[in-house]
Amino acid sequence: MKILVAIKRVVDANVKVRVKADGSGVDLTNAKMAINPFCEIAVEAAIQMKEQGHADEVIAISIGPQPCQEQIRTALALGADRGILVLSDAPVESLGVAKILQAIVKKEQIDLVILGKQSIDTDNNQVGQMLAALCNFPQGTFACKAELKDGKLEVKREVDGGEQTVLLNLPAVLTTDLRLNEPRYASLPNIMKAKKKPIDSTSAEELGVDISSKLKTLNVAPPAERTAGVIVESVAELVNKLKTEAKVI
Repeated sequence: MKILVAIKRVVDANVKVRVKADGSGVDLTNAKMAINPFCEIAVEAAIQMKEQGHADEVIAISIGPQPCQEQIRTALALGADRGILVLSDAPVESLGVAKILQAIVKKEQIDLVILGKQSIDTDNNQVGQMLAALCNFPQGTFACKAELKDGKLEVKREVDGGEQTVLLNLPAVLTTDLRLNEPRYASLPNIMKAKKKPIDSTSAEELGVDISSKLKTLNVAPPAERTAGVIVESVAELVNKLKTEAKVI
C-alpha cells in the first residue's frame, strides 16, 4: 500500500506574525518556518501505519517554493521514504492544491492520502474534502483515531455532538485532528539518513494542472487591540452595564 502525506510550510506556531505595512499580506521576512502542526500529525499517522506493516511506502509531498524542501526533509527524517516537491513561487489556493494532489494520486497509484485537517495560516479546511470529491474517494475528516482493518480504514471522527465512526474502502482520504497522535521527534541518525533520501521536483505545468488564482485578497489587517477591562463596584452595576453597554442580556 502507498500512502501520500501532504505537508505545508507555514510560519512556526510560536512566532507572532506581522502584517505588511501596505496590508497586502503577512510579512515573512526572517520568520521561522515549520511544518504545519496538523501535517505533522498526518506524517506520524502514516509512519505508524508503515511500522504496523500496513504500508510499503510513505511519500511526503509539498507545494511551494524551493525552501519547502526543508519541511520535506523533516518528514523524511521522521520516517517517510521519499519526497515530491511541486514548485510554485506564487501561493496556491485550496482547489489548486487539491488538483495537484489528484494528479499525483493518479500518477503514483496512491491507496491512502493523509492530510492535516487545516493549515494554521489560512485555516481554510478545504483541501481534503476537495481532493476526495475530485478523486471520488471516501473521506474520513477530523480523525481522532484511525485503524486499518481487513483492507479497510476505520476512522473515528470528531463531530459537534461527540464522535462518529465510519468505515472507508480504500483508496481513501483521511484528514487528521489534534487528538489522533503525538508527533515524534526526528533523531540525529535519521536526520542524517534523510539527506540521502530522494526528493523529486515537478511543477503544476508538468502535471497538466491549472493553478491560476481565482481569488483576490483585498486587504490583510491585524486583529483589533483588546481594550482594558472595567472594574465594577456591585452586581447591580455589572448587570446594568451588560444590559446597556454590552447588550448581552
